Amino acid sequence: MADLTRLGRAELEAMAAAGEEVLECRRVLARTGDTVVSEALRGAAGFVEWNHYPAGDVYDALSHAQYFYHAHPPAQRAVREHGHFHTFLRPRGMPPGTRPLIMPELAIADAPSAPPAPQPDQGADNDELSHLVAIAMDTEGEPMRLFTTNRWVTGETWYAAADVAAMLDRFVIDLARPSWPLNRWLTAMFRLFRPQMAALVRARDEAVMSFRRRHRAKVHVFEDRRLEVPSAVDIDVDDQVRRVRLALKQVA
Repeated sequence: MADLTRLGRAELEAMAAAGEEVLECRRVLARTGDTVVSEALRGAAGFVEWNHYPAGDVYDALSHAQYFYHAHPPAQRAVREHGHFHTFLRPRGMPPGTRPLIMPELAIADAPSAPPAPQPDQGADNDELSHLVAIAMDTEGEPMRLFTTNRWVTGETWYAAADVAAMLDRFVIDLARPSWPLNRWLTAMFRLFRPQMAALVRARDEAVMSFRRRHRAKVHVFEDRRLEVPSAVDIDVDDQVRRVRLALKQVA
């Protein structure tokens, strides 16, 4: 569990504000019996495994952040999981100078199971997108876990953990459509859980490199189906908000 008291006041205040935003989105949606999951599925004829919701993904052409929601077959889901959000950042939204990690395995993933939808008028320089984190949702429409993925899962381009951590603050979906509360909620989740997300990305690289060392010259680490989720952590919004408030009382 992240020690929030080690964070500075400015970061804690940003997390506290994000926590209030997450709670407010939940409150407003609950008044009409909705959740962020039902917002992602709004207008769909049915919920089909592997399909992206909303159709075509959500892409902010200013921040170059992108996301979609989907679900695996029940046998491939964690207990109580309904589905999960996959989040990405395209190169034009990355910090200046960010470059893919140079490794023999750098080639684009082979036949990813859930590639992000291509966006029109992007240009080749904006194609090498990075997966950030996935947010697993329970059957009540509440976030239950954060996790990272191996590259074959989404067909991303691989960037080093330090670079991906620097991208987290740039994930912003500032759009009214297809759902303003969902877009605000997802953006705020990146602020509220930033310490956990950054730690997950670092753990992702450690797990991948450890796997690569153990299987050197035997497998293509980024394509090995035995390594799907390099890192994961359970989360609870109410507990995180409580811990942030407590940490704010303890820091100067």
